[in-house]
Amino acid sequence: MTELRHRSAVSPLRRPVAGRWAGSRGVRGTQRLPLIDEVVRAHAPDEPMHCLRPAVLAAAARSFVGAFPGDVLYAVKCNPEPTVLRALHAGGVRHFDCASPAEIRLVRQLFADAEIHYMHPVKARSAVRSAWFDHGVRDFSLDSAEELEKIVAETDGAPGLGLFVRLVPPKAETLYDLSGKFGATPAAAVELLRRARQVADRVGICFHVGSQCMEPDAYARAIRLADAVAEEAGVAVDVLDVGGGFPVSYPDITPPPLSAFMDAIADAFAATRLAAGGCRLWAEPGRALVAPGVSLVVQVQHRRGDMLFVNDGVYGSLSDAGAPGFRFPARLIRLDRSAVPEQAPFGFFGPTCDSADRMAGPFLLPADAGEGDWIELGQLGAYGSSLRTAFNGFDQARLVEVRDRPLLETPGYDLVAVAA
Repeated sequence: MTELRHRSAVSPLRRPVAGRWAGSRGVRGTQRLPLIDEVVRAHAPDEPMHCLRPAVLAAAARSFVGAFPGDVLYAVKCNPEPTVLRALHAGGVRHFDCASPAEIRLVRQLFADAEIHYMHPVKARSAVRSAWFDHGVRDFSLDSAEELEKIVAETDGAPGLGLFVRLVPPKAETLYDLSGKFGATPAAAVELLRRARQVADRVGICFHVGSQCMEPDAYARAIRLADAVAEEAGVAVDVLDVGGGFPVSYPDITPPPLSAFMDAIADAFAATRLAAGGCRLWAEPGRALVAPGVSLVVQVQHRRGDMLFVNDGVYGSLSDAGAPGFRFPARLIRLDRSAVPEQAPFGFFGPTCDSADRMAGPFLLPADAGEGDWIELGQLGAYGSSLRTAFNGFDQARLVEVRDRPLLETPGYDLVAVAA
């Protein structure tokens, strides 16, 4: 029987991964991984349970790495669970976009030869020093002259420095617009590129069109703007980093296929002076690689009309189901009897004492769902783990590796080899 591991939200990166399922062959060891229903039947978990699918994660990584015409940097903030990182590495990811010293330490501990890129535009001086001298990080992003000077000072002007100017891209059809906090205007970016070229061995332009971008041409517009900025700056640009934002499916969202985004990027880039000058492409996917690779199993503690009280919520793994209003694919798990075939829309209340711990959904489930049932919610590999808090003491969750297919698949990702 597999061992389920507890984890705490206050130290999510320090929990060892050691689960096994007796008597079968597995992805990482000598035993086969279980199905989610087998785990629920064996353990009847009364705490939230994160179900990690290493084969799905590796397959998603292979699909993206194989389709993107450049280097793929996984955005670690999206899900820093070591099992997730190992699965992505198995799928071909060798570059990691880190935003903090803790993320850098984690990646370096797991992969001694990984290429780590510090792509947060505002960093503590001590963080820059540690990244450079302790962990061999050579690439840093920035969007101001002050940050550029800070990076140069804290790396002691040593050779090998890479500086990436973050540019505010044109507006796009996205769920989250990420241009309000970071990014230089085109005019400011021109000056930053000129200054960076004087002190850095590698100079790049990076941008982020926004999270869950549904518009392939958004990348093309941003690429054309970056090309114009580079031309005005009159300097050689070594790397163009198109950032993240690549979308995945949700119950009410079916994005364009992955190929539509790859074609838009490749076509736009091929037409630039950057490409003619030997510039290389990077991307920083997060959600696109990990969302389908993890689901969450919660237990119903009470029913009130069409609202179900469950043991995880907006202060835990379901933050995106709160104010952002994400709808996740859902299925009922019941061990003692069959559920009725009729489906009904439900909302959820989380376990905390805060009445804001509410998830409107609607989540479609059998109409007789109630206390004691379990519910699996899919597409929670992205931010479901990393946004957990310890509010009200509801910070415990279980981890188990499983072989189930995802509840939803995104067009363009080859998961044929993933067999339940």
